[in-house]
Amino acid sequence: MIATRAGGENEMGTTRQLRDRLIGELPVIERMIDARGARTAVLEGGDGTPVLLLHGPGEFGGRWMHVIPDLVADHRVIVPDLPGHGASDSPSDELNAAFVIDWLDALIERTTDEPPVIVGHILGGAIAARFAIERPDRLRQLVLVDSLGLAPFRPSPRFALALLAMLAVPGKRSYEHFMGQCEYGRDALAEAMGPVWTLLREYLIDRARDPASRAALRALMINVGIPAIAPGQLERIRVPVSLIWGRHDRALRVSIAESASERYGWPLQVIEDTADDAPLERPAAFVQALRHAMALTVTVGEDSAASKGGI
Repeated sequence: MIATRAGGENEMGTTRQLRDRLIGELPVIERMIDARGARTAVLEGGDGTPVLLLHGPGEFGGRWMHVIPDLVADHRVIVPDLPGHGASDSPSDELNAAFVIDWLDALIERTTDEPPVIVGHILGGAIAARFAIERPDRLRQLVLVDSLGLAPFRPSPRFALALLAMLAVPGKRSYEHFMGQCEYGRDALAEAMGPVWTLLREYLIDRARDPASRAALRALMINVGIPAIAPGQLERIRVPVSLIWGRHDRALRVSIAESASERYGWPLQVIEDTADDAPLERPAAFVQALRHAMALTVTVGEDSAASKGGI
């Protein structure tokens, strides 16, 4: 058991109790490590080629709950909470690109003896891409999932309004409305997940109400997530890169991925019947796409047959 930052309490339990119930059945252990001075909560499990999963903004490592059990069957899976997210601490006044690159380098140093495949989702994708530019020898491969950083952030008006409402007044109503923009079929997903959906909602709302978490989210988005990475910088990535995207992403449209695939020669797989959260909404299709991506040996600049089919 690890200590977490102070949080709230509601009818479903304390912050720690909510978290324990969400990750308690996953085939991983949880521990706290120090990464560049930030106490970081990390889920770890399995053996084999290391795969490091970086979650999206306002989330936590347990958000990968539907794909972790499959991946640990033949990979060493490393799933941190980003700085200031979930149970991880952070010096919010230092949350910029240089800090998170050093943080990720230290995290890799303390969790695996070989360069991992890094899979970055939304904000995690922007962090992973910036890391691949600066520390190419520290990762084996890069997989970007509905990633920020590849183009200016111009979400649909409905998505933007739902996001602003959730940030301004985190609660059940604003969360459900926002998830309606993030998921292709929110109601069906909530029904399928049952009580776990409610636990996830309550935990993420709890974190969104925490002042330190809000400050960290704001700093990471402003300094790392929202700014587009210059094409000349993206062209510096020398490890194999693959893209996985949801067909109905309302924040980062699939055209962004299509343009990046064409410009940089990065193979793209589009997952049907999902928006920006295929790992939660369509985990089987996502794992299939991820395994296909990890099997590729394509390097940047080669004339490859980029996969642009739907799954």
